[in-house]
Amino acid sequence: VQLAESGGGLVQPGGSLRLSCEASGFTFSTAWMYWLRQTPRKGLEWVSRINENGYTTFYTDSVKGRFTVSRDNAKNTLWLQMNDLKSEDTAVYYCAKDLNGLTRGQGTQVTVSS
Repeated sequence: VQLAESGGGLVQPGGSLRLSCEASGFTFSTAWMYWLRQTPRKGLEWVSRINENGYTTFYTDSVKGRFTVSRDNAKNTLWLQMNDLKSEDTAVYYCAKDLNGLTRGQGTQVTVSS
């Protein structure tokens, strides 16, 4: 299993970023997929999840209405569109094959700062 995140960076509060995750080594189209994030203070926390066909999504309360998860099974790719970013969104973001992040990528840093 390989998961490779990209798209992180430095953005001002209120800005947007779109994270991507390219998956390989497993049948992506039959897997729930997850976005997690990690900070030194909070540790690893769940951000969003999406079902196999992309029609069912869930978000942690702090990102509802600002983040959108999507996928393209033909491209084995997962995305996280992040809008109206806040300083508390600063973290390393991971895509994962499981809720606990046991199978996740190397992560991409998102820093929200003025």
